Amino acid sequence: MSDFTSGFWSIAITAVTLVGIIGCALLLWAAGKAKVSPSGDNTTGHIWDGDLREMNNPLPRWWVWLFVITVVFGLAYLWMYPGLGTAPGSLNWTSVGEHDAEVKKHQEATAPIYAKYADMPVPEIAKDAQAMAIGERLFMNNCAQCHGSDARGSKGFPNLADGDWLYGGEPDKIIETVTKGRMGVMPPQAAAVGSPDDVRNVAHYVLSLSGSPHDSVRAALGKSKFMVCAACHGSDGKGNPLLGAPNLTDDVWLHGWGEDAIVAMINNGKTNQMPAQEGKFTPEQIRVLASYVWGLSHQ
Repeated sequence: MSDFTSGFWSIAITAVTLVGIIGCALLLWAAGKAKVSPSGDNTTGHIWDGDLREMNNPLPRWWVWLFVITVVFGLAYLWMYPGLGTAPGSLNWTSVGEHDAEVKKHQEATAPIYAKYADMPVPEIAKDAQAMAIGERLFMNNCAQCHGSDARGSKGFPNLADGDWLYGGEPDKIIETVTKGRMGVMPPQAAAVGSPDDVRNVAHYVLSLSGSPHDSVRAALGKSKFMVCAACHGSDGKGNPLLGAPNLTDDVWLHGWGEDAIVAMINNGKTNQMPAQEGKFTPEQIRVLASYVWGLSHQ
């Protein structure tokens, strides 16, 4: 990868770009200086298809000056804007900077709309029709891609419309999750649990915690091995919101249900990320969005 990010490529791109533009200008100059001895009928002597003769007329002045203007414009553009390798240009323009400026302008224009929600409790915001309409638009444009338009999620993406929360469903926790994001990690535990048979026994014990169909003999054998999992999920399997460890007793399965799904989780582990939104939204916007999410499970 370093071959493509080293300083050589910046220099190479700069050289090719400038040589191309200057070469075009030199070609135009050389063509203007070239002398062709015309014949008596003002042709160059070149004939195609028997009767098509190349005339020896000079290029129109407007065409020549248009070419010159194009070359000058190209050089001026590359001086002001990024185009020569890693050179930033005299204006220091970037697409990221322009995007950020547009976002800031939009946020300043909409700030009065969100101002009244800044100190309002989340349950009250959830009762405000205008706030919920705004929250729904924010959710549809930024959250529905993962959680679905109905917020009921899918495999690997939590259902936000039920009462099951990995990190807690209190308003402050939802605001924290939206603002800072979450990084959920379930490390592979097969080596700590024991043999492949032990892993399946633990899977059946986990199924038994929620009253799901399971092999009671295997579940009894897996109970002692579950202590490896209890460090995060608790000895009773009810999870730990501080760690984002799921409650295994409520029959809610984020990454799939059944023996094979649980065995795969124990063997391979899982990493899930909820991206932070604080760089995209203002605190007031996050508050309205979090209120909408909170309201989904409190209707």
